[in-house]
Amino acid sequence: MHKIFFIVLLVVASPVLFAQQTKQDKKEEHRQKINALIKQEEEGVVTYTKHTAFGFKLNNDGYGGFLEIGRAQSIKKSLLFQLDISERKHAKEDKQTNPTYAGPSLIFGKINFFYPVKLGVQQQFLLGNKSNKNGVAVTANVGGGISLGLLRPYYLDVFDTITGQRKSIRYESADSSTFSSSNKLYYLQATGPNLGKGWSNLKLTPGAYAKAAMRFDYGRYNEVLSAIEVGITAEYYTKRIPQMVFSTPKNLFVSLYFSMLFGKRK
Repeated sequence: MHKIFFIVLLVVASPVLFAQQTKQDKKEEHRQKINALIKQEEEGVVTYTKHTAFGFKLNNDGYGGFLEIGRAQSIKKSLLFQLDISERKHAKEDKQTNPTYAGPSLIFGKINFFYPVKLGVQQQFLLGNKSNKNGVAVTANVGGGISLGLLRPYYLDVFDTITGQRKSIRYESADSSTFSSSNKLYYLQATGPNLGKGWSNLKLTPGAYAKAAMRFDYGRYNEVLSAIEVGITAEYYTKRIPQMVFSTPKNLFVSLYFSMLFGKRK
């Protein structure tokens, strides 16, 4: 009887013990791999030669996303190629809802949506490496490139008192005065635009940008790239960018940002 009980216990417990052993073996294998990568870097061998990542960022004046391709030049240096698309908002933007008519909220005085599209390259410098157990790899990134400002007209959906129907107007039209009169907007039951409005009337303004950032990579010795980044960008355009009726358009935009990156190394 005791032998039968022992056999049954062994059969039940074996998968659990095997799984625990397998898990421990994987941890040990991973630890040895990291130690080998650290040793290679100490000897001057590049452990990962390239990476591809995407990220999301929050600016003090907007938000966006980007795609990044990295190429290692040495243990301490890499080149980062980035495509960045974002929406930049004006500090005076204030969404309002018309209580007399149900519809999308509007931004009083807004002229254009402003979408900077940036293509550039950065030099990345490794400042501090990640240890085997804890910590992060810290890098400094400096660079710049070209920037293309996309201006999408901001349309208002208003009630036409002559025809008795609703119509869409934008700032560069015979109805431009409507954008600077809150009383008229209320009377015309104005509402904001939908997402598909204005794309056929895009205007392009070329420019350039510079960027500096600090990156904290908490996945340094993993094939999966995981990092956060804080930095500052400066964009300059060949023409002034009109965003709001009551604000002077400007060429130069400086902003702080915070971003998160995810990707894969090879």
